[in-house]
Amino acid sequence: MALSPGLSRDAIAAQLAALGVTPGGVLLVHAAYRAVRPVEGGPETLIAALCDAIGPDGTLVMPSWTGDADAVFDPRITPAAADLGAVADIFWRLPGVGRSAHPEAFAAIGPATAHILADPLPLPPHIPASPVGRVRDLDGQILLLGVGHDANTSLHLAELIADVPYRTPAHVTVAGEDGSPRRIDYLENDHCCMRFALMDDWLRAAGLQSEGTVGHAHARLMRARGLVATALARLADDPLIFLHAAEEDCEECDAARTSIAMPTG
Repeated sequence: MALSPGLSRDAIAAQLAALGVTPGGVLLVHAAYRAVRPVEGGPETLIAALCDAIGPDGTLVMPSWTGDADAVFDPRITPAAADLGAVADIFWRLPGVGRSAHPEAFAAIGPATAHILADPLPLPPHIPASPVGRVRDLDGQILLLGVGHDANTSLHLAELIADVPYRTPAHVTVAGEDGSPRRIDYLENDHCCMRFALMDDWLRAAGLQSEGTVGHAHARLMRARGLVATALARLADDPLIFLHAAEEDCEECDAARTSIAMPTG
């Protein structure tokens, strides 16, 4: 079966506008290019269309962290984690794009870049003083392009604001004062994230999620404030709502549940 024809930059920008992307705003994008393609010119054209949709007064943001917790991160050369996809790894390399100077990096271009990327290493990674926290502060939008809410890092922000009781061991490696690698251990609100999919029904019911096609992918668009507020309301009723039940045999969620009974100091 032949592939659909590759979409142009203008066509994708029009799809983004129809979805509700706001010119002049902040747009945080999580994208799987394999779902979007084919696109004339590849991932670079998709990025250009995203910039067109928000206009010169808008700021485009993408995750850009490293996938290697044991290596020192260099924002000039360290690739983005493989599971972030081709769009995110190409984005940080483009002229004019800024990137956080720490291993939990995001990348951005536009007027709000310095503010969004200004914070030092956030631990856990998605505290309010982090790029996702700044996107929420600025009433930014979140675009899930060919991915679901399991890729939506702003939900970890909601968990931290709600002070969920689970924290599992994690670490990053940074350069010490003498330049040698230094390991930093911390506790992270981590789990499999698959139950973040519950957000679809909650946001749809509240009229807070726009859905459509961008490229050839299913796209979800929401405001970070609405997303976090909706998640916080559910977490207030059940702080463990995003974890699989013990009988569902999920190793990552089981580790999160086990951590609740462990000392954190």
